[in-house]
Amino acid sequence: MATHAVYGGAWIAVVDSLTPERRSEVMSRIRSTDTKPEMRVRRLAYALGFRYRLHRKDLPGKPDLVFIGRRKVIFVHGCFWHLHAGCPAGRIPKSRTEFWEEKLKRNQQRDETTMRELVAKGWRVLVLWECQLKDEKALAGEIFRFLDTPSR
Repeated sequence: MATHAVYGGAWIAVVDSLTPERRSEVMSRIRSTDTKPEMRVRRLAYALGFRYRLHRKDLPGKPDLVFIGRRKVIFVHGCFWHLHAGCPAGRIPKSRTEFWEEKLKRNQQRDETTMRELVAKGWRVLVLWECQLKDEKALAGEIFRFLDTPSR
């Protein structure tokens, strides 16, 4: 199925092998909460004895895990969606580079703004990257060190 998109200032035909309905269905299944990486971090934090709240809407960026009494939050970022520097998954795709670069750079800018706002409100922030989750022992140590140290 061909659609049209702006590329380099000109309208071009873009071939998509899926119908618009099917593409919409596929894209709707991309989750922003309860992802496998997030669930892994949640289970680990819980196993370490830490209790938390999820996705507090009253905090900038709706952090994945919120430790209210400690004034600490954890974000679990996907390497692709947040352009993790130095990670093979954190790169701009080769097709439609203009679109992806703009979209993913906006995500990074929003992340930076969110971090600044949280710190300004007195919160400490830990960002865990999807690629860091493979080594569970190191991950547990990082979470424990972050949460076990005093906030203030």
